Amino acid sequence: MLSRLGFPSIGPHRRFVTAIAVDALGSGVFMPLSMLYFLAVTDLSLVQVGAAISIASAVALPAGPLLGGLVDRFGAKQVLLAGNALQATGFAAYLVTESFAAVLLWTVVVTIGRTAFWGSYSNIVAAISAPGERERWFGFLGALRNVGFALGGVASGAALAIGSDWAFHTVVAANAATYAVAFWLLLAVPATARGGHGHLPGSWRTVLSDRPYRLLVVAQVGYSMPMMVLNFALPVYAVTVLGLPGWVSGLIFTLNCIMVGLGQGLVVNAMTGLVRYRVLLWTQVVFGASFVVFLACGWLAPAVATGVIVLGSVVYTLAELSGGPVLAALSAEAAPEHLRGRYLSLIQLAWNLSSTVAPVLFAWLLDRGPEPLWIVMLALSVAMLPVVARLGAVMPTAAAVVSNRAEEEVPTTG
Repeated sequence: MLSRLGFPSIGPHRRFVTAIAVDALGSGVFMPLSMLYFLAVTDLSLVQVGAAISIASAVALPAGPLLGGLVDRFGAKQVLLAGNALQATGFAAYLVTESFAAVLLWTVVVTIGRTAFWGSYSNIVAAISAPGERERWFGFLGALRNVGFALGGVASGAALAIGSDWAFHTVVAANAATYAVAFWLLLAVPATARGGHGHLPGSWRTVLSDRPYRLLVVAQVGYSMPMMVLNFALPVYAVTVLGLPGWVSGLIFTLNCIMVGLGQGLVVNAMTGLVRYRVLLWTQVVFGASFVVFLACGWLAPAVATGVIVLGSVVYTLAELSGGPVLAALSAEAAPEHLRGRYLSLIQLAWNLSSTVAPVLFAWLLDRGPEPLWIVMLALSVAMLPVVARLGAVMPTAAAVVSNRAEEEVPTTG
């Protein structure tokens, strides 16, 4: 069944894959309730809750590069496990958290734990997959996480429908439990991901002087910022700016999850033989096309705009499906193995910066009407075209093709 959907053979990595699925399920349960939970179970205001989350994100930003060094020194497995332990602890502490200071403290812990998870995740995937199959692996795990988010979203919807404190507490307790279960499962990550590379030469100077990789980080920002649109811009644009029914926002999110969950492997299969940087060029063109569609919604009657914005979300998701696996594989393969933690921490920093800047920027642009946001995002897509083209000229791995065929034996788990 997996092979028909274009996904890899899981083989000896079932526990790792299961851990990722469990983790995603828990995250999907809590994400839609993150602010609502604190509003429901504490006396904090919306401004205080938002401030705590924003401050925690800003405080955790420097953690990414620091954790990248720890991955190289001690190994990705140890950092991955620490990330899950921190998140399990933070969410368990939420159950008895009432003050602003406590919410801020434990949100910093959770955010650093999430940064540790993502800062080591790609290293683990690179370790369990062979060159030539990495788009397939990153695509598969991304699709799996989307399915987990969708199922978790159903559970969070049930908690919202009940609306009581115990329902909210149950969701948070379940999320903490999923991180504990994932911690246990992640003890089986492969031996190649256990040991660090502290004895090998290399430093941050080596990483920061790598000009092609710096260009890749810029290209990553050009992908990460559009990826913030689904969660931070489209719901507000559809419901508040366009005045569409609330169910439109839920439909767009659900459709995205279904397309990624069922279509990611098929898209990766279809990319076989295509040059990587050309796929990334296509990604930016498709993102730009979706922004044009969203822009047009502001000029249409609500009934028509409802159908058009759903169409735009389909186009948008096609860009997500093509660009995500290629950028993830390219980021891992373009980095020397003994410095991969530091290199990939720059990619994670690009994601973290985007998630920090996007809510404020998108809100400011949407407050000025239906057009400014989409004009800015379209300009970003256009600006990324020469960046990606240059990347193909200076980075050999970017000029390579998507093969979807292992070039060497995949390491076994320990």
